Amino acid sequence: MSEDRSVLSREAREPDEELRYGGHADQVIDVWHAKEYRPLVVFIHGGFWRPEYDRTHVRPLAAALADEGWPVVSIEYRREPGQPDMTTADIRTALGQLPDYVDVHAGYVLMGHSAGGQLALWAAATLNPVRLRGTVALAPVADLLMADRLGLDDGAVQDFIGSGVRNDLDPVHLPAPIAPVAIVHGTMDKRVPISVSESYLSAHPTARLTRVDGAGHYEVIDPLTDAYHGVTAELTRFTG
Repeated sequence: MSEDRSVLSREAREPDEELRYGGHADQVIDVWHAKEYRPLVVFIHGGFWRPEYDRTHVRPLAAALADEGWPVVSIEYRREPGQPDMTTADIRTALGQLPDYVDVHAGYVLMGHSAGGQLALWAAATLNPVRLRGTVALAPVADLLMADRLGLDDGAVQDFIGSGVRNDLDPVHLPAPIAPVAIVHGTMDKRVPISVSESYLSAHPTARLTRVDGAGHYEVIDPLTDAYHGVTAELTRFTG
């Protein structure tokens, strides 16, 4: 059975604001405001680090979270094959500049899907942001070596890193983040098998893994599915 990809092209409310953290066209952040005063959700989109997948496909999720009371920022970043340090530099810069643009006094939760989950886990482990309450990784590519061995998305890992091994980017090989980590992963995910998240859990047993029975890769970012409730439950645990 094929994965339901309908969320990727679904119409959604436009962001309330667009911020710029650099001069490149991809160095932008979408912002959704919320009526409630809650910790911020900082979202990093997926797409196997490939240039054809940008932040627009997570707008249904971001708008739904904002409607439920969480302010959301969605980070765009440069995605050039073989240039992973360019990508991580953008994540570092965007997170570093956030306090200049939005209210982070209540803290924030890093959330990322798929390749964005890898980037969120990398950022939590290496940057250790001061106001980080926790990381919620949705179907993350949390073990680059395993993902490479499995040949996910026709060699996406090697296309991303440019060849070889980059343990300094691999969440499994990095220290466990100081702030807590929660992973939400569908048991029927064909794009990033749940075994990838289970490998992360073996390396970092303090992380929490929620297995969503019957869910695929995209249902964890689709607010119209049951899997979405597992996502908001983890957010509530970190934000109250």
